[in-house]
Amino acid sequence: MNSEPIERIRRLREAIHRHNFLYFVRDAPEISDAEYDALLRRLRDLEAEHPESITPDSPTQRIGAQPSDAFSPVRHSEPMLSLSNAFSVGELREYDRRIRGLLDVDVIRYIAEPKLDGLSVELVYEDGLFVRGSTRGDGRTGEDVTANLKTIRSIPLRLREEEQSAPALLEVRGEVYIEKSDLARLNREREASGLEPFANPRNLASGSLRQLDPQVTARRPLKVYCYDVGHIEGTRIDSQQELLTILPRLGLRVNPLYEPCDGIDEAIRFYERIETEREDLPYEADGVVLKIDRFDLRRAAGQVSRSPRWAIAAKFPAEQQVTRLLDIGVSVGRTGVLTPVATLEPVRIRGVEITSATLHNEDEIRSKDIRIGDLVVVQRAGDVIPQVVRSLADQRTGEERTFTMPKACPVCGSPVVRLEGEVAHRCMNASCPARLKQSLLHFVSKGALDVDGFGPKLVDQLVERGLVRGIADLLRLDRGQLIELDRMGPKSAENLLAGIDAAMSIGLPRFLYALGIPGVGDHTAQIVADAFGTLDAVAAADREGLAALHEIGPQTAEAIVEYFATKRNRELIGDLLAAGLSVSETEPASATSGPLDGRRFVFTGSLEAMSRDQAADRVRRLGGAVGSSVSRTTDYVVVGENPGSKADEARRLGVETLTEEEFLNLLQDDG
Repeated sequence: MNSEPIERIRRLREAIHRHNFLYFVRDAPEISDAEYDALLRRLRDLEAEHPESITPDSPTQRIGAQPSDAFSPVRHSEPMLSLSNAFSVGELREYDRRIRGLLDVDVIRYIAEPKLDGLSVELVYEDGLFVRGSTRGDGRTGEDVTANLKTIRSIPLRLREEEQSAPALLEVRGEVYIEKSDLARLNREREASGLEPFANPRNLASGSLRQLDPQVTARRPLKVYCYDVGHIEGTRIDSQQELLTILPRLGLRVNPLYEPCDGIDEAIRFYERIETEREDLPYEADGVVLKIDRFDLRRAAGQVSRSPRWAIAAKFPAEQQVTRLLDIGVSVGRTGVLTPVATLEPVRIRGVEITSATLHNEDEIRSKDIRIGDLVVVQRAGDVIPQVVRSLADQRTGEERTFTMPKACPVCGSPVVRLEGEVAHRCMNASCPARLKQSLLHFVSKGALDVDGFGPKLVDQLVERGLVRGIADLLRLDRGQLIELDRMGPKSAENLLAGIDAAMSIGLPRFLYALGIPGVGDHTAQIVADAFGTLDAVAAADREGLAALHEIGPQTAEAIVEYFATKRNRELIGDLLAAGLSVSETEPASATSGPLDGRRFVFTGSLEAMSRDQAADRVRRLGGAVGSSVSRTTDYVVVGENPGSKADEARRLGVETLTEEEFLNLLQDDG
């Protein structure tokens, strides 16, 4: 082969890698986006002429993988631990006092960094080449999202070695995030297309990385900041500050807004400064992370359960504002529940304009003494959900009005009732358009059929134009109907129909959840499916059989039986199956035997190696049973970190308790 084009390809790759480094790491670009795109096009054309020259670290290989059906599990060689939290300056000082006492030192040098609201990942480099990327998962095991991470331009496919030699092995941890301006732009585009806006940056980052098609991830403006390492071979690093110096030399981005702090007073000043500047940051930050700088002190400090002792997340308090409550309206959910919603005089909280907030139910309005016309204190719970905290009763004028739940549904006019023992008021009309819209949204939601592209505005059109009069009508939509809708082009219609087609085969647990049976969430649906195996068996189940299942209470059992006893619900299921939906069977747990047959487990406290749901699933797969309360029929109580009263109850009843390590050993021995 002529060496000239190969040399041109090499020079182009080096130039593109260099410009990526200057843009993302040094924040000092030398060329425009158009010039960068021209370089990339030239390289792509040359590689097309000489495909034998393509290498895994070529900039053209960022988007190359085909859509996958699932993500493979990846075991982290060193756990990706979560952080304990401090919610005040006082708690930070107490943490510092404890850790200084543990380490027997007078002053600790911390590295303070903003805590980004994104998704934690691990990037693995072997001999400088990016070979694998995974999500944090439960800390021990994540999901392989290598193909999606490769689409993020701020992640180098090969480490730079001009200033620093690349280690033989480097496991670097980072946070994938999206900037506020990019989130706002994407949401404007989605709303213009009739789609639901993304709720927050973390949801967008997480959802983007878990797309089965890397092409979708590539269209999302994701970035990454690296902040920690797992296993390293070939390089010794002794401190966090040294790490944050070495990583950029290798081409890995770190947040430049970090600061060494000698002692807790300096760390608190950094925390307070970032809190005042957080609105001006380009990304969402919900706190500051303090880490002991020296790695030898970190090793001496150790860890507790799922969290290291050598670091703490100092969370920012929820910002509150005062505004006027102009009115209280009512929304109708898929089960007919009427939820009061406050209409607020617009107020900005952390850069977001708040105009409404849920008030949950009439009893809560009464207990908080909230009236129409009140001045109220509003905050974003968890920096996401608008929430009315309290009213300012001492500033009332006498013109404020109390709220009373309407006697008739505001959508269909049917009677509203409050069933005995419930706080909720309900519209009892199953054909209420508002109930139908919410049922449709639930049916295609992530835990159910998981069809992307359905938002409230699209569902509104489908119902109001009479295209969808029942849930099964969704499965019968065609291209001609869809392209007549507002903001629905041929390509969007085809994507939507493809999503529906892909969802036409569904497992029994997801189908039970999709039906929207009161009290049946995804976890309960899994328990019921495991116990009965088929849709017909669930439909024929009686109250006693359902209530006998661990974690299924009498109310949920009653709701399931009532659902399948109702004629219109049976007709709906028949209609769905007639429309082509296929519900696969689940092997009943009772039909399987295993080494834990006949043994009943109860879990209390948090586990490190897996979530409690995952631990319960492991027990069931080995033939055991999992309960929610301790009794004399319980064989083992697994005691995790910060256990509750179940541990005391186990000791009182003489039930054997297991540490997490003993539980894992039992699984290994019996599995």
